[in-house]
Amino acid sequence: MIKTVSAIFEEGVLRPESPVDLEPNKRYILTIQDEPKSDSADVWDILARLSGTVEAPPDWASEHDHYLYGMPRRNDAPTP
Repeated sequence: MIKTVSAIFEEGVLRPESPVDLEPNKRYILTIQDEPKSDSADVWDILARLSGTVEAPPDWASEHDHYLYGMPRRNDAPTP
């Protein structure tokens, strides 16, 4: 049986952050690993950081059907 449990170590004791289904008075082997740091930014911060990072033609938004599906252009202006 392998279980992954997040715990906090405080005052010499590991305290699980959620209930664990373990048999009392039974020995277990623990493997300790640092929890990876999560990006605490909210979704708007993430979107702001990613905006403008895709290289695309200037008419990408207005002609997305042309670029995604090969449909005829709505505007007859040539692609720059």
